[in-house]
Formats: sequence, structure tokens, C-alpha cells
Amino acid sequence: MRAVLRKALLGVTSALLLALLTFGRATPAKAGAARSRLWQGAGVAARGTTALPAPVSFRESEGRGLLVRTWVNGAGPFNFAIDTGAGATLLSSRAAGEARVEVEAGSGGIQIGGLSGASAGGAQKAFVRTLALGSRENTLPARGLFVVARGLPEGVDGVLDPSEAFYPLGFTIDIPAGELSFFDPRTRPLRTSDSPRGGAVVPWLTEGGTRRPFVMLAEGRRALLDTGSGFGLAVDESAARTLGILQTEGRGRGSRDLGGGEVHARRVRAATVSVGALVLRGVPTDLLVRAEKGAPVILGRDALRPFRLSFDPVNRLIMLDPREG
Repeated sequence: MRAVLRKALLGVTSALLLALLTFGRATPAKAGAARSRLWQGAGVAARGTTALPAPVSFRESEGRGLLVRTWVNGAGPFNFAIDTGAGATLLSSRAAGEARVEVEAGSGGIQIGGLSGASAGGAQKAFVRTLALGSRENTLPARGLFVVARGLPEGVDGVLDPSEAFYPLGFTIDIPAGELSFFDPRTRPLRTSDSPRGGAVVPWLTEGGTRRPFVMLAEGRRALLDTGSGFGLAVDESAARTLGILQTEGRGRGSRDLGGGEVHARRVRAATVSVGALVLRGVPTDLLVRAEKGAPVILGRDALRPFRLSFDPVNRLIMLDPREG
């Protein structure tokens, strides 16, 4: 069975969305067991205290996303985009070569596609020994699926999916402060009773066999929290109707995704949606045009920029803590 990945890279919108559909011959259960063995093999006991990585700074770059200095197998620094919507970690051919990353023989059948539904082959499964952020010494667990892929934007050496790469560490993406930090969910779990003032703690929902973080909107649709996307609220026509978005005329923009297809979007009237007790008013809204049928609802950086986002992968909870406005 070939691995099939679907990836959207929308130019100025910087929509880095990767949906892992299938991967090799591993079932989700086997993949989870492998992650557990890797974590224990790294010296983290089932009981006791985990030595947490130091917090690291990131910067937002228009058209590229939230960029963090990254070392792979001790080589670097590289610019990686922090993308909670990825489902895997991508490496450019240049970064993989400089880091001497091993690739799986015969794994070139992995296909990278996008919101357009088009796909391109040639990506390869990669084996990363060490991963460090902020400084060469600040190492983190290097977990999940790594893929060497072509076609990343200029100035981006890789796409980092923290939900996969850091598991089972919890992590916080403080967008206003430009800081990525970590916590141990076994000793400092998120709780639904800990909702911050003006924010919410909500269930972390998943789809498609990955840990990509979805939340349930009160309006009846799931939405992907996607820090790799420059959209605000991105919806196709079906989701727009469900969410009561009636005005669908606006300024258009488009780009070509990694699969070679074209995706168009129109910035329409701002919408109001709710996540748990949190009401998001005046959310910049993009109507996806000619996107693949079934494209997920996306809450991207234009919606998430005011928030400090905490992700607890063990208890499957997400905190949205407003830090601006």
C-alpha cells in the first residue's frame, strides 16, 4: 500500500495543511505502539519527572507562517514553520541532505497533495535522530512521521507538526508573545474547569488517524486549529451555509498547492462562531472556491493570532486563552 499525504500550501495565505490518510502498512494501533516505545527508549519513564525543553521564540513571516530556528541531527539552523494542521513533519531536500537524514528505500511512492485535490509523488519517509529548537542543545522528542518533500516555499526548510513530533509532551503556542513552550500533561494536565477568563478549555478532537487538533464549533461543524494557515475562518460553500455565512462575494486570491493544483479563496464578510464558551466575533472569513470536496473548516492564524493556545495530547484538551483585545 502506498502512503498518501494531502498537503495545501497557499502562497500568501501560507496555508500549510497536511492530512495523513494512510501510511505504509502500519495501522494506527501499531503506529501508537511505536511512538510509545520511542518515548520510553528516550529515557522518559512511565513515572517520575520529565526534563522539559526550554521555551523557544518564533517569528511570524508573511507568506511563510510561524518560523522557528531548528536543528536536525545537529545540523542547522533551519527555518521550520510551526503547523498544528500538518499531521507529519516535512523536510526540504536541502535540509535533509545537510542533516544527513536517512530515507526509507523505495518510499518514493508517498504522494503530496492539497486542497485542490491534485497530488504529486516523489516524497520519501525519513528517519530523524535528533531535533532541537531555539538552540542546538535544546533537544526535543523527534516522533511521528517525517517526510522529505519538494516544493516548500522559499525560505522554509521544513514544516514542524508539534502534535506529532513532541508527543506525549503538552505544548503552548503563545502567538502574541511569539513563544513556544512545553509542559508535562502527567503532572500539569489541562482541566475543563481551568477555563481562562474570556477563553475556553475544549475537547481535542481528531480525524484521519492523526493528532491534528479539531474543535467542535457550537454552530455544528468541526474546525481544524491550523497555525500553518494564514486564513481566519476558511470554509467551503457547504460549511458556509451551515455556519450561516450568507454574504459570499468578496476579494479573491489564489495560489498553487504542492500537488500542482490551484486553490482560490474569497475574503468575505467577517463571521461569528463559538468554541465552547468562547465567542469569536468579527473573524476574518475566507470562502474556499474550487477546493476539494470535503475540505475541513479551518481556523487559521487570522483567527488565532490573539490567543495563547495550549495542547494537552494525553487528556485530549485544548485551551484557548485570549491575550489581546
